[in-house]
Amino acid sequence: MLTLLGIPGLPEIRPGDDIAALILAHGSLVDGDIVVVTSKIVSKAEGRFVPAAEREAAIEAETVRVVAERGPVRIVQNRLGIVAAAAGIDASNVPEGQVLLLPEDPDASARGIAEALREVAHVGVLVSDTLGRPWRLGQTDVAIGAAGVQLFEQPDRDADGRPLAVTLPCVGDELCAAAELVKPKDGHVPVAVVRGRADLVGDLGLPGARSIIRPLEDDLFRTGG
Repeated sequence: MLTLLGIPGLPEIRPGDDIAALILAHGSLVDGDIVVVTSKIVSKAEGRFVPAAEREAAIEAETVRVVAERGPVRIVQNRLGIVAAAAGIDASNVPEGQVLLLPEDPDASARGIAEALREVAHVGVLVSDTLGRPWRLGQTDVAIGAAGVQLFEQPDRDADGRPLAVTLPCVGDELCAAAELVKPKDGHVPVAVVRGRADLVGDLGLPGARSIIRPLEDDLFRTGG
């Protein structure tokens, strides 16, 4: 059985704050838990603030490829390989006059949090961010950082025993989307615990979320082929 537990009560995160310590102070963890941390509080703790007046320059600096644009709206691929509006730079839940960049290295951020939490329990950590999807309305949370979590499952056969050739569920993204249900944007709950998938928790040397980015040579959408 999968259980989703939001961790309420965390204070407003400021540069230099110890996210792992705050999680342990406000929630309890057991072996096999997967802790999903909203990227925004990671960015705040890392001091990734930029004056709002410098937002356009920051977008340019974070962008490696413009995917699409219409008027002032730009969908770009940023230096992390993530395709997002405005390179993932956000002004919501940020002090007036500032905007917030994504974490410098979300996988490293996840690893640092996981190392600290593993002093208490053998857990995995996902750093989540909200992204849109091509050809679908709305947004959902996905994994942009990971440590100690198996991000993909590869079933060999379907329910009727037929071989599955291309099915590769990205369980890392699925867990982040599920966790979003108990950490709404207006609920001041930026961290959630997913309990019931201890089978996905492993060594901190497992591939991080950067491994979810589709390799250039496999990207048919970019070529139109």
